[in-house]
Amino acid sequence: MKKNNHNDYLLKSVFVFTAATFVLTGCASGSNSLGNAQAEPNEQEKGGDLTYALASIPSNLDPARSGWAVETRVYKQIFEGLVTKLPDNTIVPELATDWSISDDGKTYTFELREDVTFHDGTPFNAEAVQYSFDRILDPDTQAGNAYSRLQPYESSTIIDAHTIELHLSTPSVPFLDNLTQANLTIVSPTAAEEYGDQFGQHPVGTGPFEFISLQENADIKLKRYEDYDWGSEKYENKGPAYLDSLTFNIITEESTRIGSLQSSQVLAAEAIPPQNIETFELDESLELLSQNIEGLPYTLFINPDHEPWGELEARQALQYGIDVDHIVNTLYFGTYDRAWSAITSGLLGYDESLEGAIEPDVEKAKQLLEDIGWETGADGIRVRDGERLTLKYVDITPNREKRNDIAIMIQQQLKELGIDVEIELTKDVATTIHTNGDYDLYGNSQVNGDPNALIQFYHSSEGARDTLSKLNDPKVDEWLQAAVTEEDEEKRADLYKNIQQYIHDEAIILPIYVPNYTVGTQKSVHDISFDYLGYPQFNDAYVQP
Repeated sequence: MKKNNHNDYLLKSVFVFTAATFVLTGCASGSNSLGNAQAEPNEQEKGGDLTYALASIPSNLDPARSGWAVETRVYKQIFEGLVTKLPDNTIVPELATDWSISDDGKTYTFELREDVTFHDGTPFNAEAVQYSFDRILDPDTQAGNAYSRLQPYESSTIIDAHTIELHLSTPSVPFLDNLTQANLTIVSPTAAEEYGDQFGQHPVGTGPFEFISLQENADIKLKRYEDYDWGSEKYENKGPAYLDSLTFNIITEESTRIGSLQSSQVLAAEAIPPQNIETFELDESLELLSQNIEGLPYTLFINPDHEPWGELEARQALQYGIDVDHIVNTLYFGTYDRAWSAITSGLLGYDESLEGAIEPDVEKAKQLLEDIGWETGADGIRVRDGERLTLKYVDITPNREKRNDIAIMIQQQLKELGIDVEIELTKDVATTIHTNGDYDLYGNSQVNGDPNALIQFYHSSEGARDTLSKLNDPKVDEWLQAAVTEEDEEKRADLYKNIQQYIHDEAIILPIYVPNYTVGTQKSVHDISFDYLGYPQFNDAYVQP
């Protein structure tokens, strides 16, 4: 049996992760949180009501069923996991107090806190942990990302009220790290049973804030959980939050969101657009924080099931015909980094050799299409066997991070190649993409601290539905699976480099940019902090003019 040491957790989840770097502007204190340089008030003076504008619409606050980062930003305040992770990559207890791993790597034993209650009064115990994880495996829950991250968990054994064994079907190096992520936090069994499919509209957890209300497309209201007294090492304040309330206002229209912050209708706002960065830096009434998000960059997935994108030459034509640098520089003014690979540079095994490996070459792209029989038609659109060369580009609304603008720019660039790009903007991505597979090009990204995230997108048997890449190659499956159990860091990194090289050589995807999370606040807002993945934390925050 291998015993945990809180500062030596790397025994099973060894990987390199670049700690988040916080870039602060207009902050005289130079701290790594948002706030003024004025004297620190005592705890009795800290409090206030914080309004925080979101750039997109959270619809489901059930960790097991949620699939969007914006939802995670909200429900991370409500729920907690067995363990959590600090910016220096140390995994520390949260709802657990300690853990050990069996010699075969297939059984994790967790000792649990005995002083925790859910917001509805339900005691936190081993039964709640078992319920939460088994619920994710239950097909009726329709878990997505949570199901993927919980693998290869298959069952648990309750030893006593505050001790539980988690049994894995195979050893998994990233399993402990996955338990730090928000999708695998612990829910109240009482509330989950009471609300069923509607639990995401009535979430109940053990976190520092409890849910009050969700007004669709308008706001989500939380309040301080008065009995909270078990904050982990990620908070300076271990007791109840200083804030009296935390309201997430949903303001998807960019100019309205920025205007609301500048006029103090809200006190904080996310997704400050690149064109506003300089203005924020010069405005003495505002603070600004910016951070790259690690995981899978914003990536355009090419659907090989649709003609002609199953042909390598056609996919390579997209690689050479799309000028990604021009798109990123034009839309983001240097605030976003160009992406080159299937993972971001902070993850284990990132392959630097892919940087600069593809340069735009319109003539080469045209030749690749001609080599497989696509000749220019009378209207400039290529034709083969009487069929026009069309590409259906699907994107979600609203225009998050200017992704709709990316679609328009690619439409213009590919027209020069003789490709007719049809853009479909939809709110119902689940039906269009996952149910119907009705796309040729579709973009997605994922926040994650481990390259094991690639399994969800590139393993042929990842789940019940096709992955976005629709890749089905036994060699890639073998590399992905070997990386799950490989404890040698260098060997594990090499496996992920093999996968990235394959994805690049086969033109499976088009990496576009590394997401950058920016938050602006009024100077009355103090001490918002961020976790290792860049999600905001509010237990230390307060509002004071």
